[in-house]
Amino acid sequence: MAVKAPWLGFLLLVSLWGLSTPALLLRRLREHIQKFQESSSLHPGFGLGHGPGAVPKQGWLEQPLDPFNASDRRTFLQRYWVNDQHRTGQDVPVFLHIGGEGSLGPGSVMAGHPAELAPAWGALVISLEHRFYGLSMPAGDLDLALLRYLSSRHALADVAYARQALSSLLNVSSSSPWICFGGSYAGSLATWARLKFPHLVFAAVASSAPLSAVVDFSAYNQVVARSLTQAAIGGSLECLAATSTAFKEVERLLRAGRAAQAVLREELGACGSLDRTEDQAELLGALQALVGGTVQYDGQAGAPLSVRQLCGLLLGKWGNRSRSTPYLGLRRAVQIILRSMGQKCLSFSRAETVAQLSNTKPQVSGVGDRQWLYQTCTEFGFYVTCEGLQCPFSQLPALPFQLELCEQVFGLSPASVAQAVAQTNSYYGGQSPGATQVLFVNGDTDPWHVLSVTQDLGPSEPAVLIPSASHCFDMAPVRPSDSPSLRLGRQKIFQQLQGWLKDVKKSQS
Repeated sequence: MAVKAPWLGFLLLVSLWGLSTPALLLRRLREHIQKFQESSSLHPGFGLGHGPGAVPKQGWLEQPLDPFNASDRRTFLQRYWVNDQHRTGQDVPVFLHIGGEGSLGPGSVMAGHPAELAPAWGALVISLEHRFYGLSMPAGDLDLALLRYLSSRHALADVAYARQALSSLLNVSSSSPWICFGGSYAGSLATWARLKFPHLVFAAVASSAPLSAVVDFSAYNQVVARSLTQAAIGGSLECLAATSTAFKEVERLLRAGRAAQAVLREELGACGSLDRTEDQAELLGALQALVGGTVQYDGQAGAPLSVRQLCGLLLGKWGNRSRSTPYLGLRRAVQIILRSMGQKCLSFSRAETVAQLSNTKPQVSGVGDRQWLYQTCTEFGFYVTCEGLQCPFSQLPALPFQLELCEQVFGLSPASVAQAVAQTNSYYGGQSPGATQVLFVNGDTDPWHVLSVTQDLGPSEPAVLIPSASHCFDMAPVRPSDSPSLRLGRQKIFQQLQGWLKDVKKSQS
């Protein structure tokens, strides 16, 4: 049933300036971009007099904490958003935007993918926040006893329950087709919702969905290196070489003794010591994440830097800076990104990272970092490494260094992580999930596309690969500056949905 959350002020979302683990820095960057896009897309909607129908409605569902145990009566409140301004009847399509490893705000139903497609079919748009993220938090500390109810399988059970409960609450016809949308991990959930509940989910659009779990995600930096050479987005072979030169200079300073380390710390705007080898590895991982994140979100509104701007800095071509070097360009890039994200300094204390991730109090656990680490340790892996010759960055941090976090924070061994990843691929099918009426959308600049589906798996499993597009770019609000290839990619999404929904009309008539 729908209920009002009595504890809206309960969850305190704290900015954790000390987090420098690559995955956590990428999360910071994603949240920064998401908030920027949401605020810029919502402002016109609320400010131009569209009327009360333009304001999204927030609701709460009482969900079972353990949907796989009928004798467990514990529940939690799951947040959802509704945009019915385009709805033209009871039997119209329902576009369900599934949330991933972060908070979902009103922008999830007001801008981007589902909302911009909705007018064509008079569709109802709903978004569902993922359990354990945002304000959809079960009561209690985030210890292992509670986190055992956090998994993709639990999230899919929530989708199935919400599909049925919201049909009744929002007076949706039984003949209305439900289409799931999602980006990144949530794109995988959209795929799996269609796979596991084909009687509830008519179709899915999966953007930048990493369907294949992997422990050692070395391919991430291979794509980053390749993207840094793409002329279409401002890259070049010279830019890739400059990136490698900059990282070699950082490594040289790290090896040159404490005096050189002190200079490096000051020049990079750091807020920690570099005495320990583990902290040096954290620093190199953080720098990799900043460069990788620039590629991952290239060209998107709210991104601190584009690949073109980064390459300009590394090659001394941006800002008319004389006597520049790749290292000086990297320093400048770090300063721009940190200032844009509102971070005081670049921290790389391994002990501080472990302490923060080990804190089980929800109100001081950041914006889901402990929860997402738990999911990577128990389901997905996704640990970005740089151990191959093709990687332009430092060889640190290596995979064992990253897997140590699972052991230090949750007591999970590398062997158990590998086993969990294998089980995930076995359960969902990896890059051959076998789900029909799923459209896979990716950009070839995005490092995550190598874990997704980029070629048609069959007539009802089409794929769209958008040239020079970054992570989930098709889901972002439409802008006049969007490239022709991005516009064409969105047109293909529209046409595919149009075909599927026409088949529904034929079968109903």
